[in-house]
Amino acid sequence: MTDASRRRLALADQPPLVIPDKVTLEACVAATRFIFRGSTEAAARMSAAFDIVIPNEPCRAAEAGERAALWLGPDEWLLLARDGEASAIAAHAAAKLGDTPHSLVDISHRQVGMNVSGPRAADLLAAGCPLDLDLAAFPIGMCTRTLLAKAELVLWRRGPDLFRLELRRSFAAYAWAFLTEAAREYRADRSALS
Repeated sequence: MTDASRRRLALADQPPLVIPDKVTLEACVAATRFIFRGSTEAAARMSAAFDIVIPNEPCRAAEAGERAALWLGPDEWLLLARDGEASAIAAHAAAKLGDTPHSLVDISHRQVGMNVSGPRAADLLAAGCPLDLDLAAFPIGMCTRTLLAKAELVLWRRGPDLFRLELRRSFAAYAWAFLTEAAREYRADRSALS
C-alpha cells in the first residue's frame, strides 16, 4: 500500500488558477485510488466492502461521502476515497471478496486529480478534449476515459459546471500547462464568451 506520509502530490505547489466569473482550475487533495476489476459478482461484493453500490451502467459514477466508484469498462472501476484509507479498504475487500476472482490495485501514487469549475469549464476542456461536453450529451454523473490534448485521463462531470480529471502524475504538469494556456483568452478579454 502507498505510504501517504511520503507521497508528494505532483501539483502540490501549484496555486489555483482563478479567472473570476469564468473558470477555476485547482489540484485535488491527496486521495486513495484503486483500480478494481472483476465480474458482476465480484463488483457486488466490492460494493459491500467499499460502502458504495458500484455502478454497472456504462460511463456512470456513484458517490457516497468522500468515496466514489467510476465505471471504466464492463469489468473495471476507478475507486476514490479519502487519503490514507488504502490499507483499510484492501482489508475490507479481502474479507468480503474471499476467493472470488478479482484484482484490486492501489494506484494512489500514480495518479493526481484536478478540478475544473465555473461557467466556462466545459469550454475550457473543449480546447483539448474531443468529447461533446454539453450537459445534454455529458450529464452530471457521467465519466469516461478520454484525452486532453495528448494526455489520457478519466473525465467525470460532478456538477453542471464542475469536472474532475484523474490522470497519471507524469501528465499533470503538461495538462495544467495546457489548460492554463487555453484559459489565456479568458484572462486577456474578461468579456470573452459573455
